[in-house]
Amino acid sequence: MVPKIRRGSRTHGLLVYLYGPGKRDEHTDPHLVGSWDGFAPDPGRDTSPDPDPKVTLARLAAALDLRVKQAGDKAPAQHVWHCSVRTDPGDRTLTDDEWNTVARRLVHAVNLAPEGDPDGCRWIAVRHADDHIHILATMVRGDLRRPRMNYDFKKAQTECRRIEQEMGLRRLKPGDGTGAKTPTSAERFKAERTGRPETPRETLREAVRQAVAGAASEAEFFARLRGAGLRVKLRHAPSGDVLGYTVALPGDRNRDREPVWFAGSTLAPDLSYPKIQRRLADGTPDAGPLPEVDSSRADWSLPARGRRTATGIAERAAVLLDTDDDEAAAQLVGVGELLDAVAQTSPAATRAELGAAARSFERATRSHVRAERADTRAIRSAARGIIQAGGALGRGEDGGTTAMLVSTLVLVALAAARWHSARGHAQQAEASRQAAEHLRAAYRQASAAPMQALRDQGRALPEAQRRTYETTIRAALPENSTRVGTNTKNDALAATLAQAEQAGHDPKALLQEAIAMRELDTAEDVNDVLVWRLRRLAQLPAHPGEATRRPHVDTSRATPPANRTGLRTTPPASPRPAAPDPRSRPPHR
Repeated sequence: MVPKIRRGSRTHGLLVYLYGPGKRDEHTDPHLVGSWDGFAPDPGRDTSPDPDPKVTLARLAAALDLRVKQAGDKAPAQHVWHCSVRTDPGDRTLTDDEWNTVARRLVHAVNLAPEGDPDGCRWIAVRHADDHIHILATMVRGDLRRPRMNYDFKKAQTECRRIEQEMGLRRLKPGDGTGAKTPTSAERFKAERTGRPETPRETLREAVRQAVAGAASEAEFFARLRGAGLRVKLRHAPSGDVLGYTVALPGDRNRDREPVWFAGSTLAPDLSYPKIQRRLADGTPDAGPLPEVDSSRADWSLPARGRRTATGIAERAAVLLDTDDDEAAAQLVGVGELLDAVAQTSPAATRAELGAAARSFERATRSHVRAERADTRAIRSAARGIIQAGGALGRGEDGGTTAMLVSTLVLVALAAARWHSARGHAQQAEASRQAAEHLRAAYRQASAAPMQALRDQGRALPEAQRRTYETTIRAALPENSTRVGTNTKNDALAATLAQAEQAGHDPKALLQEAIAMRELDTAEDVNDVLVWRLRRLAQLPAHPGEATRRPHVDTSRATPPANRTGLRTTPPASPRPAAPDPRSRPPHR
């Protein structure tokens, strides 16, 4: 049940709309379902002899405005309180009596007309559709004082959550005032009329969010907006400094044929110019070339290298989110940018799901928690590297590293859900879980080919070698235990351990390190997560068709789990020599 509150100054004008046909003849059988005294005239169902709806409507407007007229100059300029209340499309249809109960509870909750108060404000509830009502109240009490209505929206939301529970309706998540403004009815109708799949507000919000992802400066941010085809208008101070910005979609014009401009703050709270300035200052990414993962790998394309680097940084973000520290709030913003970067550059097969994941996670990036020592340079640099590298082709190493990164982002989204849940952020936690579901769908698409190739390689291993790796896996993961030689779900993991050993690593030690990096309880498939961790740690090609090379130092390696602060306590070791001691630990990267 969603309440939407507005204020105005024209009681009669609002009544004309409520009892009229609507903008698209969508109003059917408009009638009162409740009023301040139960005896208000009803222009929709007037049973008096020879009724004239216009006369009845004028009588109703006069009755509602009576105390406003009596208060004179003491009445507020915007004396009309208008609240529409809508049920979820999946909810049952409420009766008129039930809607009357909803209206009475809401005007009581916001202190317009408390139960038992004879001086409460005058109000009516009009129903002209199955799924919603409109409550109209005039904000002057019987003693000609104004009602005390602080935080009326929050109070209405809280009461709606109680009503949902008591009436058996879908229970929505309580908000905290950090959500983006939803499109108005006029914006939605205009989008339908012009054939747009979404409103300009929603299109612009996503475009601005993508433009700021990994941007190194304000100039680059504005250049990206223009490069995306948006109209951009900057507001300058007399000194020449930028004070703000507005954007508009080409072709989106008002009735005067002028562009419809939106300020960043009207698109989302975190897209205002001051907040974008702060984000760039707190986490200015490296504007230089993409960080090296393995400069000797000529077969690793720029998109593949960018995704490999981002995977290790995403692992660190998940570790920070698991520390339950408020400073992790800054990481959520960086993860949002990383998702936007991946969605923009992903192959066609996964673009829809990754885009949906980025849109869902956008809600999880905003809360009232503020990181005092925000440092998002690493994760914003990873987002920048992905954007600079351009799009992946969706096959070979590019497609494999997409699966590698998305597998890690699933765990990051679930860590974000736990972080928000621990603080009572219901909407943000739900948005994180929705993002995780979209990411899982994208992972299944991206990983199908490389994982199948790995399974085939695992099944092709010599029987003795395969048994050795299965024993190693069973010892490290007892929950995966099956009779040796019969387990097929370990095929890809066994193939990866074989390739890691061929590259000079100790399979047992490397597997233990991958397991210890983070808990795996939230993983949909533990084996898949470990396959990608091992391939990244051992510098193995993400696509199994690539040749295996000796390991090189990986600067994107995730922080060891023993150090939960995100800082290394020991420097990385040198690469392993060609003939390694099998008892030694694999090198830190």
